[in-house]
Amino acid sequence: MTTPLIAPAGLKNVIVTDTELGDVRGEEGCFHYRGHDAARLAATVGFEDAWHLMLFGSLPGPAAAATFRRQVGALRALDGGTVDLLRATVRPGTEPMHALRVALAAQGLGDRPLMDLPEDERTAAALRSAAVTPTILAAAHRLTRGEEPVEADPDAGHAADYLRMATGNTDGDDAAALQTYLVAAIDHGFNASTFAGRVIASTGSDMASCLLGALGAFLGPLHGGAPSRALAALDEIGDPANTREWVRGKISRDEKIMGFGHAVYRTHDPRSELLKGVARRYDSPLVRQALAVESEIEAAINELKPGRRLYANVEYYAGVVMSEAGLPPSMFTPTFGVARVVGWTANILEQVHQGKIIRPSARYVGEILQ
Repeated sequence: MTTPLIAPAGLKNVIVTDTELGDVRGEEGCFHYRGHDAARLAATVGFEDAWHLMLFGSLPGPAAAATFRRQVGALRALDGGTVDLLRATVRPGTEPMHALRVALAAQGLGDRPLMDLPEDERTAAALRSAAVTPTILAAAHRLTRGEEPVEADPDAGHAADYLRMATGNTDGDDAAALQTYLVAAIDHGFNASTFAGRVIASTGSDMASCLLGALGAFLGPLHGGAPSRALAALDEIGDPANTREWVRGKISRDEKIMGFGHAVYRTHDPRSELLKGVARRYDSPLVRQALAVESEIEAAINELKPGRRLYANVEYYAGVVMSEAGLPPSMFTPTFGVARVVGWTANILEQVHQGKIIRPSARYVGEILQ
């Protein structure tokens, strides 16, 4: 009889499969997409180029990049039925990510299991779902405000078009800042939502079901909901001089300091450092506050918990950058989702290709009844 292995809580440091998509190196403070330094990619390439890399394994040349951009641009358009569904279901106060679940589920009606599809149809399903996600989220956001959805522009870049559809902002610098964030947020190892999507994909299920599972995990406040909470912390603190007392209160109540610390990184989060540089371009009161508070929080933690170094993570400056680009806090998690859906679909395709169901065991610790 095979002796079962007992995994640590949360599957920490447990390798569950092989992947060619990317890796997070926490001790070194870096992560990559298919061997390309992801922070460097975010600073140098467009979102569609990084998307092409994740799905097809290579950065496109100029001709391929133009073709791929046209392809996903055309797929961004919403059909009339989906727009009608959103109008019928979205109300003031509706979370755009909840509307995305409804819309993706409706679009998935009649979808066949991925394991029954040839490779090109699987890829088409992945592209269609990821391309339409920002349009659905932008439409839902506008409908919650009593505004009409804005049609996608197939000729625009993915990041710029999302910003325009959601807020009406067409500023090129803001779109570039947002694009940097989106590229940096595409994938980040086997996080909870990616793993959830892969578990469902391992059963051979359809694309919509896989994405809905990933979305369910993503909506947790410890995952995709973190950027808005990190920005809310800046509102609570106000003057940076209040920071140390605020940190003392958090630590005394054993509460998380949102925007600081990471499950993998033991040094500075490269995404946070990247976005800090993007934020500095704005030189606004919010940016100056964020920079000052970051230093104060790190110093306070070092003082109150010697030896336990916590650094700003991606959520801290992500909220700042998105806010400066004109997105309200209610759209921080959806914007994170616009990027991460590309990583989810790439992982889903890879898992289906592996053809092995994920089926761990559990250890029963309850009462034995005779």
